[in-house]
Amino acid sequence: MRRFVLVALTLTLLIAGRPAIEKEGVPSVANADSPARATTAEATTMRGVTISTHRAGQEWASDMMVPTLTEIQQLGGNWVAIHPYAAIAADGTVRFWSFGPNRTPEHVLRPIREAHALGLKILIKPHLAYWGSPFSWRGEIEFKDDASWKRFWESYRSWIVQLAGVAREADGFVVGTELDRMLGFDTEWRALIAEVRKQTKAPLTYAANWSDYQRVGFWDALDNIGIQAYFPVTEAENPSAAELRRLSAFSALHDRPIIFTELGYNRSFTAAARPWEYHTDGPEAETFQRACLTAALEAVEKEPRVVGVFLWKWFPGPRPAGRNFQLATPGMRQTIRDAWLR
Repeated sequence: MRRFVLVALTLTLLIAGRPAIEKEGVPSVANADSPARATTAEATTMRGVTISTHRAGQEWASDMMVPTLTEIQQLGGNWVAIHPYAAIAADGTVRFWSFGPNRTPEHVLRPIREAHALGLKILIKPHLAYWGSPFSWRGEIEFKDDASWKRFWESYRSWIVQLAGVAREADGFVVGTELDRMLGFDTEWRALIAEVRKQTKAPLTYAANWSDYQRVGFWDALDNIGIQAYFPVTEAENPSAAELRRLSAFSALHDRPIIFTELGYNRSFTAAARPWEYHTDGPEAETFQRACLTAALEAVEKEPRVVGVFLWKWFPGPRPAGRNFQLATPGMRQTIRDAWLR
């Protein structure tokens, strides 16, 4: 109980330290090479939920997507995201579903159609699947020799450009997610972004890990600053209102609004200190999980330069809550509803 009171107080102070500013007047950030490009900053606040997958995305093409999208909309959501996978190998090869005349990618196309039919917008956020590789997560992916790096950039670029073309009707597109050890390849990223722009008019971003967004050197080539917002908030050395002010200043410096491409808390008593961990406690920890999410969503609503958030994560039925980072429980649904429909 003492831990809960301490963290609740910390989260309250986090919110209290932020000015209550409306999200009006956020500048347009159309790419300089595409002045007519509509951007997410010009839209209303993005209240998004990431729809994940228990398999390789087959559920996104299923009939369960319609009730799933409807449920999210009824909670106040106006955006959703999906995260198509490609596999990464130790030698740098990116293996992915190759599209063609006889291989219609319904797991990508149907979510776009169904979201638009309901008046929702959709973000496509590619993820490299590291399972079965030497890497423990995406932020660890790197290679030991030039041949492997060359192989990676060729196959990764092929995947991302092809996916962008298939998903050209989507409303937003992410060119990479949490690839921390690849941020020094500025030339390669800029070339990739230029090719993606030939495939889609959707605003583009990169989903930077919360600890590495300042290391991204190519924000000027993108339309928005994307951050995987797993900022810890409890220990004395961790971010407070000062961290959030730094985010606002960073956004202003780059003349780009911020989208939290992921925001989530596990059902765990350590969720505020280490929100990225998959450790899950018992049902009694859901009150703590709900308190963390409530505080975070209130903070987002008060920061004009954070124009969107995508909650992690929800699944199509019949198991919408999944095993961790559960959003679809009755209690968490109520937390989201209270934040977005108040």
